Amino acid sequence: MDEDKRRSLEAKGWKVGTVSEFLALTPQETTLVEIKLALSRYLKERRQQSMTQAELADKLNSSQPRVANAENGDALVSIELLIRAMLATGVTPQEIGQVIAQVG
Repeated sequence: MDEDKRRSLEAKGWKVGTVSEFLALTPQETTLVEIKLALSRYLKERRQQSMTQAELADKLNSSQPRVANAENGDALVSIELLIRAMLATGVTPQEIGQVIAQVG
């Protein structure tokens, strides 16, 4: 956030902080959330290059809404499903590792 905007909000009585502070997340929890979001974004990017959500759902024996949830970073979607979906789109384990390594 822009520093001037932050000062302006604080001067009006607003408390400004991060999502991690608001939710009282530990550093490990914050990193896990960031990893899941990075995997979700990469899944969506790669899936859009080669197939529809419905086609990916068929490959996973799942549903299109579940794939949409995975791509949108839904908290109920497991990292395992994200990785399975990524592999089904042709992403390599090395690419998955690179996505995770960029977090932080």
